[in-house]
Amino acid sequence: MAAVAFGVQSGWLKGRATVPCAASDNRKAGRSVRKGVVGETSADETMAPLVVDSSREFWERWEDDEPDRPREACGVFGLYAPGEDVARVTYFGLYALQHRGQESAGIATSDGSALHLHRQMGLVSQAFTEDDLATLPGHLAIGHTRYSTTGSSRIENAQPFVMTGTLGDFALAHNGNLTNTETLRARLLREGAPVETSSDSELIAHLLARASGATYVEKLRRVMPQLQGAYSLAILTPDAVIGVRDPHGIRPLAIGRVQDHWIIASETCAIETVGGEAVRDVSPGEVIVIANDGEDGLRAHTGMAPQNLAACLFEYIYFARPDSCISDRSLYLVRQRMGAQLAAEFPVAADIVIGVPDSATPAAAGYAAARSLPYADGLIKNRYIGRTFIQPDQRLRQLGVKMKFNALGAVLQGKRVVMIDDSVVRGTTVRPLVKLLRDAGAAEVHLGITSPPFRWPCYLGLDVAGRDQLIAARLSKVEDIAAEIGVDSLHYLSLDGLIAAIDLPRDTFCTGCFTGVYPMPVQMSQADRQSLERELAAGTGVS
Repeated sequence: MAAVAFGVQSGWLKGRATVPCAASDNRKAGRSVRKGVVGETSADETMAPLVVDSSREFWERWEDDEPDRPREACGVFGLYAPGEDVARVTYFGLYALQHRGQESAGIATSDGSALHLHRQMGLVSQAFTEDDLATLPGHLAIGHTRYSTTGSSRIENAQPFVMTGTLGDFALAHNGNLTNTETLRARLLREGAPVETSSDSELIAHLLARASGATYVEKLRRVMPQLQGAYSLAILTPDAVIGVRDPHGIRPLAIGRVQDHWIIASETCAIETVGGEAVRDVSPGEVIVIANDGEDGLRAHTGMAPQNLAACLFEYIYFARPDSCISDRSLYLVRQRMGAQLAAEFPVAADIVIGVPDSATPAAAGYAAARSLPYADGLIKNRYIGRTFIQPDQRLRQLGVKMKFNALGAVLQGKRVVMIDDSVVRGTTVRPLVKLLRDAGAAEVHLGITSPPFRWPCYLGLDVAGRDQLIAARLSKVEDIAAEIGVDSLHYLSLDGLIAAIDLPRDTFCTGCFTGVYPMPVQMSQADRQSLERELAAGTGVS
């Protein structure tokens, strides 16, 4: 079944204008599963397989060609909007969050009495048809787009999860990663919970279903202290949409309004895409209950007191879209300032500045402006190569990065080039990019990275290589890394410079992937723990 393009039919989406995300200067082939109640999935709901393969396993066959940067876990969206086609609006909200996960997508709706669910493997545009949306009636909805960090890429792990608990049916969608997954799984299995998937998100749903409490706020107050790690949740009950953010504030979650209706979303760009206006972030440890329109329709509760704040720095560096705002900071402007900070730390002689498209473009522009150097598009990205599911033959595979980027010789010939990128994890993508620039005639290639060296694994929702594959962990000297990837010089933005560009207190953030110091207990390997202890004793950490 082929996906279709959804037309804008009625309501606020028709003829809407984009609303700025904040006012301050600083801001900035699978199968379909439909359930009326939990546990009902009939065999006749299996669709004919799509002639595509969007699984994680497929993309791992392209591993050397994949962008060499961490990958995000998920995006969530929630909406309370009587009188509107909430499934359609949620579809477009998820479309705006597609960068946060490309493996599966799902929407759950409520008509006030029953929940309705559709989940499918693939991109948002592949996961839903007009017929699918027609099966999702109601006036409130949540949605999810997934990239798996805990749990394999299978339809059983696709979200939202629908369960029946002590207060009836509910659906749950999760962005983040728990660090005590195995402990929770073992306990739930001992207690007889029917754990069916490998996803930590299902464990959260089971805990919520089984928790005591006369309201979902009471139940969440009992569940949240049991969870260690990152979680931003969108929960749907028959009559309410609930947003939850962990007490460390690791993953973002925003509140927005469109007309008199309330929205929650992983990023403000999704709120603006559907014609809404961002109101504020959900605070760490906060529970938001939306049960009506208007000012009285949203109620804020303390689910758990904030503790040891640890917002993910990579949301600011790379993950979140540049047109989003987090903590009242425009990520586009933050990334420009990262480039300016890098320029102050790395004033190498150069003729032009280029960015690795698209994520490094704002930083490259900031670097060039700070040094009064010309900015140019030295690399052109094929924005559709990542959306093809036709496997290349061996000759095309050997072209590697050339299938995704093309270097402009007319711009690069004879030039000393500063190339700006946001991160280097393994070094497998930047190395062929450097060769592309040299083959196109660049006289020198200097590389500036707008983050510190990525030297430690992430346990809180990023999918990255093991420490033995991290180039900055294997090679302790920047000069050795530069030699391995083939650049004339290399500089990583200092952690102090990164924090200055974001302009928030340092203790707001998790710096674990740069320093090895995490905001909570993590299941670090013995070898990594011993390595960290040696570095801390020697005082060789990132500053």
